[in-house]
Amino acid sequence: MTGPEQGVTNSAAGSASVGVQAGVVHGDVNNYMVSPDATPEEKFRTGLRYLEGGMARRARELIYAAFAAGHRTDEVWFHWLLALVSGRTRRELSDEETASLRAEPGGLRRTGDGAWTDGVRTVRRLLNCAEDPRADLRAVFKELDALGETQKALIVRHLGTFLEGPLHDQMWDRGLARARREWRAHDRSGRCWKFFEPEPLPPRPYEPPPPRTPGVVLARVTALAVVTVLLAVSLGFLLVTTGALLGFLGYLVTLAGCYLTLREIMTRRLRAALRDPVRPAPRRTPAGGFAKKVDKRFLHYFAKYTPPGMDRGVWMEMTAGVRRKIRDEIVHTYRESRVGVGRIDWLIRYRVSEVRERWRNGPPEPPAPSSAAMLGPVALLTLGAVITLTGTVADTTTLLLLTGVAGMLTARDGVDIAVEHRRHAFERREGRRVLAAGQAAFLRWRQKLADRPQDREMAAWLDCDRKILLNDALRHYKLAMSEIIAYGFIDSPAPATSRARVRGGPWRYRDYEIMLFLLTRDGVRQVTTELDFEAGEFSGGQRTNYRFESIAAVRVRQTAGQPWTFELSLVNGQHITIPVDGLGVEELQQGEVPGTVAEATLDAAGVHHTLHVLEGIAAGGKQWRNRAH
Repeated sequence: MTGPEQGVTNSAAGSASVGVQAGVVHGDVNNYMVSPDATPEEKFRTGLRYLEGGMARRARELIYAAFAAGHRTDEVWFHWLLALVSGRTRRELSDEETASLRAEPGGLRRTGDGAWTDGVRTVRRLLNCAEDPRADLRAVFKELDALGETQKALIVRHLGTFLEGPLHDQMWDRGLARARREWRAHDRSGRCWKFFEPEPLPPRPYEPPPPRTPGVVLARVTALAVVTVLLAVSLGFLLVTTGALLGFLGYLVTLAGCYLTLREIMTRRLRAALRDPVRPAPRRTPAGGFAKKVDKRFLHYFAKYTPPGMDRGVWMEMTAGVRRKIRDEIVHTYRESRVGVGRIDWLIRYRVSEVRERWRNGPPEPPAPSSAAMLGPVALLTLGAVITLTGTVADTTTLLLLTGVAGMLTARDGVDIAVEHRRHAFERREGRRVLAAGQAAFLRWRQKLADRPQDREMAAWLDCDRKILLNDALRHYKLAMSEIIAYGFIDSPAPATSRARVRGGPWRYRDYEIMLFLLTRDGVRQVTTELDFEAGEFSGGQRTNYRFESIAAVRVRQTAGQPWTFELSLVNGQHITIPVDGLGVEELQQGEVPGTVAEATLDAAGVHHTLHVLEGIAAGGKQWRNRAH
C-alpha cells in the first residue's frame, strides 16, 4: 500500500463570490473533522465518510494514514482499494499505486467478518479481469451479485470509471440500474431542501420600551392631580351644604362625562400608539446590514402571503404599520454581528403568517374609531357643566371654574402618562403571548427539519444524477460505455443559488450547472446542462464537439477579486470560458483549516479528475487519438 498522491492545495483566501448566496454551515455535524490526536480507527471512519461524500482524494489520505498506523483489517483494505480507483482511470494511477492493487499488504488482520474478505476478493478479481481479456466475466459478476448489499453497492459505485471494455459495460449497467432506483429515493424532493436550511434560532423574549415620561412632567401632573381632587371634593361638599341639589346632580353628571370622555380619548391614543408607536430615528445601516436583510425578508413574505382575493398593493399598504412594528421588534432582539438572517427566517415567516391568520378573523389593525363615538361622552360632560352652573349659587361659581381649569391642566399630560403605562402593560402581555406561540412554532419547525439529509445522501443523489445525465448523453451519441475512453464532470453552482455544507465538507448546491466531457474515438463531446438538485431534473442543455488535437490548454483560473473560471483553449484561438464561481469559496468556521473546504469542494465537483483527463489531451492530442483507435 502506497501513500496518497501529493497535489496542490487550493486556497480560496480573499476570493470573490459573485452571484452565489452566502452559505449555510451545519456546525453541529462533525462528519469530516479529524482531531490531531485521532486514533487510527477514527481516521479510518472519517476517511469512509469522505469516500461516501465523493471526495476520494482525502479518503485515500486518511485511510492510508489509518493503515500505516496499524489499523489493518479486511474492511480497511477493501475501502482502500475502492478509494484508490474511485473516479479515476487506469492512466491516473502511479506505478506504486498500480502495484498496490495487486499485492496484499503485510500485517493484515483477518477480523472474522467474511463480508469484507469476500468484498476484497471480488474487487481484486474484477481488477484482474480488466487486464485479462480471456477472463470469465460471468463468474466474476456472479460472485459480485452474491456479495452483501453494502459491499456490492460500494463496488458498483466506485469501481465503474476504472474498468474498460465489456467489463465496463456490465458494471455500467448495474450502476445505471441502481442509479435509477435511488435517483429520487428516500423522499428526495421532500427532504433535500432541508439541507439548505440553517439551524434555527429559538424565539427570544421582547421587552417593549418602558413608559416614556420625563420626571418633571410626572411631578407637575401629580401636583395638579392633587389640587384637582381637593378642588373637586370641596366643590361637592359646598354644593351639598348649600342645598343646591340641582347643582350637585349636574356635578355628578359632569364627573361621569369627564370619566367617559377621558376613557375614550385614552382608547383612541392607545390604539394610535400601538399602531404607529413613536420611536427614536433609526441609525443608518450599511447596505447588506442585518436590518436591511430583515426588511427584505419581511417585504418578501408579506408579498408572498397576500390573502387570496386581495390586491397585493392594498395588503402591503394595510399592513405597513404592523409590518414595521414586528420588524423593529425582531431587529432589536436579534441584532448581533454573528446572527444571520437565515437562522430567524422561520420566525419572520411565522410572524407574517400569524398576521394573515388574524386578518382572516378581522383586519390586522382595528379600524380607526369614528367621531360619533366621542359625541356621547362630550354631550354628557357639557350637559353636566350647564346643569351645575345653573343650579349653583354665585359663591360656588369661582370654585367650579378653578376645578375645571385644574382638571384640564391635569388631563393634558395625565392622559399621555396613562396611555404610556397601558401601552407598556399591553405590549408585555402581547410579548408573552407571542413568545409562547413562537416557541410552539419553533418546536414544530425543528421537528420538520429533523430528517434533514446527511451529506452522504446528498453525494449519493448527485452521483445518481451524473449517471442519469451520462446515460442520456450515451443514448444521444449512440455510444456504448465501452466506447468511451474516459469521461469527467465539473459540477459548478448555478448563479444566485443556495448552498450549504457540513463542517469540513464540500459545498452542496440547490441548483447546478454540470459539464460532462466524453472522450471518444472521434474526439471530445461536451454536454452542459442545468440541474434542479431538489427535484433531480435537468433543463436546458448545450452540446459541443471538438477533436483531440484541437485542444491547446485547459485550466481552472482564479484572479484576485474575480470569480473562478474554467478555461478551455483550442488551437484555432477559440476560448471556452465557463464561470465556476463558488467552488473556491470557503467561509471557514472555527476549527477549520484554510484550503480544506475549497479542496473538498473541488474534489466532490470532479474538477481534479476532469482536469487530469483534459490536460492529458492538451499535452498529447495525437496520442489520445491513437489510443482511441
